[in-house]
Amino acid sequence: MLPNDPIILLSYINTKLRDDYADLDDLCISLGIDAGDLCGRLAPLGYTYNHKNNRFQ
Repeated sequence: MLPNDPIILLSYINTKLRDDYADLDDLCISLGIDAGDLCGRLAPLGYTYNHKNNRFQ
């Protein structure tokens, strides 16, 4: 289950990407979540996924 608070979600996802996953697709497959939904939850905060840095910025 993902955190509901968007700031905590951002921190959680970026930590997972840094420590455990090669990219967003790997993370989403492993956690059973939809990448579009995740991106949609972080977009209102002004964050998008950066492939090169493997994090939401």
